[in-house]
Amino acid sequence: MLQRLSGVLICGSSHVGKTTLARRLAEALAWNPISTDGLARHPGRPWPAAPLPVIEYYSYLSPEAIHWFLKVHHENMWPGIRQKIEAEIKARKPFLFEGAALRPEYIAPYISTRCEGILLHADGTFLRDRMRSEAGYEKSDEATRSIIDKFIDRSLRDNSEMYATARELGLRLVDISDSPAVAGLLNELVHRALLP
Repeated sequence: MLQRLSGVLICGSSHVGKTTLARRLAEALAWNPISTDGLARHPGRPWPAAPLPVIEYYSYLSPEAIHWFLKVHHENMWPGIRQKIEAEIKARKPFLFEGAALRPEYIAPYISTRCEGILLHADGTFLRDRMRSEAGYEKSDEATRSIIDKFIDRSLRDNSEMYATARELGLRLVDISDSPAVAGLLNELVHRALLP
């Protein structure tokens, strides 16, 4: 028998629709979504007009260093995020967190019949096309394309790594290129959150 859902943790790499899903869920349930992206600064997407430090970050670091720094950033953020999640649980308030810093290995211990953990993902071609389209890649000069490509490569590597970890840990996996699956997920989460 299903229990009423009181918490949702949405993870995934860049551009998989975490914020969109969280926003739709929050609107349907009148919950307050918390994005981990707003809790600490890190060089994110280098468009539409990236500041010089972001340009330098992607220009001078190797792909390995860029990915390593991303994981260290998430690791440094996790204690604060964990405190926020545990405060919501202790207060017995419904909670909705989304963000790339909610790595599967971090959120797995919180998954229960009352807390759903979801990894949004897609194959590399789908994500690369989505990010290039948003970045205006085709109209960009060679230098800009180079830093966009480094961001995309970092994101695709993170997507693959998170997918493997989430699968190993038994987190729910939802392919965002499957629109009916995403719509079904939203409807299911709303239904479970509204159970008596």
